[in-house]
Amino acid sequence: MQNSKLINSNFFKVLYQSKKKGSKARLGEIKTAHGIIKTPAFVAVGTKGTVKSILPSLLKEIGTKAAFVNTYHLLTHPGADVIEKGGGIHRYANLNLPLMSDSGGFQVFSLARKKFQNLKLKSQNDNSKLKIGKEKEQLAVIKISDDGVKFRSVFDGTIIELTPEKSIGYQQKIGADIMMAFDECIPYRVSYEYTKEATERTHRWLIRCIKYKNSGSKFLSQVNSSSSKSEDSSNIHFRKNFSPSFSQYLYGVIQGGVFEDLRKKSAEFVVSQNTPGVAIGGVSVGESKKEMRDQVRWVSPFLPEDRPVHLLGVGEFDDILDLVSCGIDTFDCVEPTRKARMGALFKLKVKSQKSKVEWEEFDILRGIYRNDLSKVDEECGCFVCQNFSKSYLHHLFKNRELLAYTLATYHNLWVMERFFERVREAIEKDII
Repeated sequence: MQNSKLINSNFFKVLYQSKKKGSKARLGEIKTAHGIIKTPAFVAVGTKGTVKSILPSLLKEIGTKAAFVNTYHLLTHPGADVIEKGGGIHRYANLNLPLMSDSGGFQVFSLARKKFQNLKLKSQNDNSKLKIGKEKEQLAVIKISDDGVKFRSVFDGTIIELTPEKSIGYQQKIGADIMMAFDECIPYRVSYEYTKEATERTHRWLIRCIKYKNSGSKFLSQVNSSSSKSEDSSNIHFRKNFSPSFSQYLYGVIQGGVFEDLRKKSAEFVVSQNTPGVAIGGVSVGESKKEMRDQVRWVSPFLPEDRPVHLLGVGEFDDILDLVSCGIDTFDCVEPTRKARMGALFKLKVKSQKSKVEWEEFDILRGIYRNDLSKVDEECGCFVCQNFSKSYLHHLFKNRELLAYTLATYHNLWVMERFFERVREAIEKDII
């Protein structure tokens, strides 16, 4: 199914469509107030308003096209009010590049439980452990209903409520260029009935997100994350006819779990709403790679030709190569930065066939690198590889020097950008 109506043509343009049989891979441009994203593109994860261990100026040097911040984390600390008073997330964090913001849905339905499972009650002895069970989960997520979700902040235990309207309101305050509609992230291995109910709830929430954004309203105040009291929705105020200083674009989120019919129905519904962009959510939540890729392939025929498509939480090399052909334009993933902090460094393989995209990774913590004075990667042109040896990075990691994380993260993000350059080149040559 394709919607023939071209919307927000100034926001997204398809520059080239691969001619390879069966491929939906394409080259495009997403135009935002803070820069142009050449697609396909990698979106670096900057959950709390920072890409871990990297100065904002280095992101420009690396060539990072965009970054992803998270409403849930920024809401719990420092709070959306503070960020808005600081001029929005771009100015507050000095991130001068296109930014996406997650709605907070994924963290509400997954991260909160994991965090609270590792906490101890203050009243208990240091040697005692809090039992993991239903009572404990209720400490994190208190109530899920059609209206929204009430949950406890992992920062200080404050009770916070997120509804579709509040999620959009907070995202407006944070000020990212691209916002995600509030959705229910469906866990892996839940029943068909639960998945169907949650998917339909996500659809109803999408309509409310669109309606709220189009109403021109915005929160004047929000929950105070330093307060121990729950938020009283009667204290929420709005400013009518709100008009941000730049355009913020809303993406609807496809859900449906591991069930093919629900995925397809969700894709049909979300695409029909004509939001400026579309995202695919609820993947890479514990399922196998095959199951994850199947979920994307099922919805591929329904994805819009005239709007960008983002795949939430997926960004390993093999996944990217496989899924750009399904029509995915942007990917976000913690893989490059998280692995860098563990000493796992990426490397692109140089082949005689220039457009062939291959990669590998190596562990700089291995003892064989202690006396290795060769460059980190002889074929890499990044600042790290041009100035430091494997031995030096090995030394930094072994001594837990903070510079290790900066250098390794710089390198991995650099490699990701060069990888996507090759992907775009391969699409232009109809290889992908």
